[in-house]
Amino acid sequence: MPNQFFHSNVAIVPANQGYLPRPSVCQLLEKAIHSPLITVVAGTGYGKTQAVYAFLQEYNVVTIWLQLSDTDNLRARFWENFIRAISLSNKHFAARLAEIGFPETERQFDRYLTVPNEELNPDRKYILVLDDFHHIHDKGILHFVERSVTIPYLNITTIIISRVEPDINTIPLLSKGLLVTISEEDLRFSQDEINDYFHSQHINLSPEMVSAMYQDTEGWAFAINLLGLAIKHDPTGAGYARSSMKLNIFKLIEHEIWGTLSPDVQHYLIKLSLIDRWPRELLAALTGDTGLIEAMERIGSFIRFDSYLNAYRIHHLFLEYLGEKQHELSLEEKQEVYAKAAQWCGENQLRMDALSYYERIGDYQNIIKISYTFPQIMANDIAAFLLEILDRAPTHIYERYTNAYAVRTRLLLNLGKFQQVFAELNAIKEQFEPRPFSAFNCYVLYGCYNNLGFHGLITCRDTHRYDFVQYFEKANHCFLTGKFSASAGPVNSATIGTWVCRISTADPQDLEHFIQAITQAVPYMSNCMGGCAYGIDDLARCEVAYFKGGIPNAEQSATQAIYKARDKHQYEIEHRALFFLLRIGLFQGNPEKLEHIFSQLNAQLKEKAYIYRYTLYDIVMGWFYAQIGQTHRLVPWLRNDFEASDLNTLLHGLEIEVKIKYQLSEKRYPAVLAILESQEHTHNMGGFLFGQINLKIWEAVCLYHQRETAGSFRALEAAYGLSRANGLDMFFIEMGKDMRTLASAALRSRLCPLPRSWLEKIMHQSSAYAKKLVIVAKYYTSQAQHASAHVSLSWREKKILIGLSEGLTREEIADSSSISINTVKAGIRSVYNKLGAINRADAIRIAASQGIVSHEE
Repeated sequence: MPNQFFHSNVAIVPANQGYLPRPSVCQLLEKAIHSPLITVVAGTGYGKTQAVYAFLQEYNVVTIWLQLSDTDNLRARFWENFIRAISLSNKHFAARLAEIGFPETERQFDRYLTVPNEELNPDRKYILVLDDFHHIHDKGILHFVERSVTIPYLNITTIIISRVEPDINTIPLLSKGLLVTISEEDLRFSQDEINDYFHSQHINLSPEMVSAMYQDTEGWAFAINLLGLAIKHDPTGAGYARSSMKLNIFKLIEHEIWGTLSPDVQHYLIKLSLIDRWPRELLAALTGDTGLIEAMERIGSFIRFDSYLNAYRIHHLFLEYLGEKQHELSLEEKQEVYAKAAQWCGENQLRMDALSYYERIGDYQNIIKISYTFPQIMANDIAAFLLEILDRAPTHIYERYTNAYAVRTRLLLNLGKFQQVFAELNAIKEQFEPRPFSAFNCYVLYGCYNNLGFHGLITCRDTHRYDFVQYFEKANHCFLTGKFSASAGPVNSATIGTWVCRISTADPQDLEHFIQAITQAVPYMSNCMGGCAYGIDDLARCEVAYFKGGIPNAEQSATQAIYKARDKHQYEIEHRALFFLLRIGLFQGNPEKLEHIFSQLNAQLKEKAYIYRYTLYDIVMGWFYAQIGQTHRLVPWLRNDFEASDLNTLLHGLEIEVKIKYQLSEKRYPAVLAILESQEHTHNMGGFLFGQINLKIWEAVCLYHQRETAGSFRALEAAYGLSRANGLDMFFIEMGKDMRTLASAALRSRLCPLPRSWLEKIMHQSSAYAKKLVIVAKYYTSQAQHASAHVSLSWREKKILIGLSEGLTREEIADSSSISINTVKAGIRSVYNKLGAINRADAIRIAASQGIVSHEE
């Protein structure tokens, strides 16, 4: 099987374009290729990249090549490039990584580690090449690489190419003999190799001349190559003198390369030096003359074409030389290059690069346009990057572009700068409200009111003010008056926090006021923002009804929320409503209902516009498995020790709940108590009424198991006090046998002052709930055992399963197997049913653990 080679950013020349094979270097690489890490470290011009590339072309591996530059120290850009490189070989793998985001914390890194296990073929060898790694100095990226290479996979090798020793701790690998270093000495040309190189260029030199060149160049590949160009003008070598090696390298380039090019080619190359990626389609867009590209290709090893990616790479020394000549370009020419590069990057999902190029030409309209392709709640580093661009922008953009104010204040909201954003929004309001009507003024106020509404919705938990409705109403009025079109894309899909009901006190009026306010706000929000938040009012009523134990009302509201959310592509609202239906199915002990809900949750994973689909899916399934006591089925990142999360604070509480449930099931009560103490005063859990109740219940359970009865009863009493006014008993009931035991002990004790009638009710209902959990757990245990004991897959089903394990889409499986897409879908359903699996990852895990199918079949 030929090598599958995938490269991001730029390309490397195939080995047959003037490159001399290096058997000695290839032997070193071949011996090292089974090590998890290889470092190739040498100064500029030693042929590091070429040597690795030439070796990998002949090796039966899947290669993913990432070309790095200074701009990759921005983590979002690094991750975009990393994902792009992976997407060329495995689109599903790349999509999973895109959803995870750059792994800045243990939680994200653990999630990242699970993806290769699920997405990569264990019978294939994978090579990840990080080229020009010396450019990387960002501590977060260095830490990610360090962690990645020191937790090795058997079938993945990382090759780091760098001019200096990588700034990562490789001692754990070195101490185990798992690190191989190829140094400058290894890459130097020997005298025999110099002679072979010139012979391949049809140049015959005397042994004395070869010896002199070796002494002068010390085997430096770049200098040898330049000398080859010079001697071609004088095949006898008479023109060679040792003094030529003392010349500045740029003078050699000037004389041996630059002077041989036509003015048009020279001018074109200077244009290319403005950008840092050279795909063929972009290069073609920069010139209408294909002859320029053909002439460029004839330069040789300094500009190299990669047929795998249809892209070029320019040698960095030649690129630096070209950079010295950029003053020869007019401002208009530079802007044209940046504009076309920005457009190409935007079309190819390289948004961070596109933003940088657009900033260089002052195209803030497209910068604003790109900002709307991010979700409402975006990663902090992306929000900060966009805000820095706007901070550097001339102030007149706010009078020129209607969305500029809205984008800026939205970014401030993302970054949690609530006081600043409130002050700026009020300043905008005071500035534009007195102005006479115009489409521009109306649109600015439309964005201003929307963001004031979101500010009020986010902060109402702390302010106890629910007047955010008035701002959404005003925004909708501006929308209708101005006859605007709502923006499309992720920005209009509502992001839900840990709890739908954003209240912090036990006062029933707070809960009532919030429900009233969100119900009044939704029609305005959904109308003027492309369906945003449609169904969230039903979801809020579902949440309240469920925790009050009103199962029929909760189920009805959840169903209504799903119906509305699907109509307007509000994925998180749908997902949370499905989560409540799952909890209802568990409360009822109804596996058939649960299966129907699982199928809907799995269907959501196909919605590419649903940004957080994998994260929230893992959390919901993790909650379910922890609840039925099958914690071994949780994804690893939910089983690790508690840490500061990389999730946006709006989502973090869900992760905390699942981790606590896991720790409780493992009887790690001191660890849980430590988590509870850290969360008591945070916005994620302790800041919400529902979170406060949970924290106290978990504290009561832990203290009881640690035989601290008095403290346990005090915590239980506090939880009762928080829940009593609103009748939120389901928090207690969902604790199952732990609450049954605790309530029973409280009834027997004189130390607990809680009403006996309430304790008896909770004891009986939690006991009944615990029995339903046993029923569901037995169902899924027997299903898995039956699958592993009796499963028999057909040849076609095995082939489909192999395709799934290799990350192929249904369409790709159909194409490779010469069957219809409907046959593939039917086969996947059959595989899931036979294995007792819920989704792709579950099926692969079960099949691998049981040895049901191997890739050799």
